[in-house]
Amino acid sequence: MNDLPAVLITGASSGIGAVYAERFAQRGHDLVLVARDQSRLEALAARLHTENGVKIDVLRADLTHPQDLEAVSARLRTDARIGILINNAGAAQSGGFLAQSSDSVARLIALNTTAPTQLAAAIAPRLAQSGAGAIVNIGSVVGFAPEFGALVYGATKAFLLYLSQGLRLELGPKGVYVQAVLPAGTRTEIWERAGVDPTTLPDLMDTAELVNAALVGFDRREAVTIPPLHVAERWDALEGARLGLMSDLRQAHAAERYLATR
Repeated sequence: MNDLPAVLITGASSGIGAVYAERFAQRGHDLVLVARDQSRLEALAARLHTENGVKIDVLRADLTHPQDLEAVSARLRTDARIGILINNAGAAQSGGFLAQSSDSVARLIALNTTAPTQLAAAIAPRLAQSGAGAIVNIGSVVGFAPEFGALVYGATKAFLLYLSQGLRLELGPKGVYVQAVLPAGTRTEIWERAGVDPTTLPDLMDTAELVNAALVGFDRREAVTIPPLHVAERWDALEGARLGLMSDLRQAHAAERYLATR
């Protein structure tokens, strides 16, 4: 019997999710692979089982469909073997905000925010009760860079960072590790699905390099892992400035600059 916790990975059929599956299988973890493409999932599962001898379950699901999302949530609530959740499934967008349809916005929010939040909510009580486990949310540096122009996508990734930080504060004392991973441009199929030719984008990071770096942060129990950030002190300064801002809030009265003059 495998004493290591099983890992459930969303968006596991390709890209970042598939590399996470490879790495955790190499570490000896059993897997539950979630994605829409059944044939890809089965091919990946068969290969990883042959190469690593771990047990792998395939769960086909479109996480923008409430019934599919609930099926994955139920698995997380009830399968005591699963001790690590990798919230990786996500989509991007192309074009400005004015070019987005209401349907495309709703789908992006459903996949990038509703799904990871519901999945985290499904597994968190069980992990907190056991005093162990991990939740990893794949965000993006776009989440704090509105200048990049991917407005709804960036907003969903900002949500994921906030969610991760809040979960860490609440669940960390109960023994549950929460990590936010913030890639920059990475060589995955997300670009083609958003209607962007990746060959026109310079300096994309390879998915294997991204996941390898993210796992270094995972092993170090970092709260926020930003593989493309080469000066770590920049993040520390940003967090310090945020905390400094919070210390200057005085909610009982408006700041003097907002007082009406007569």
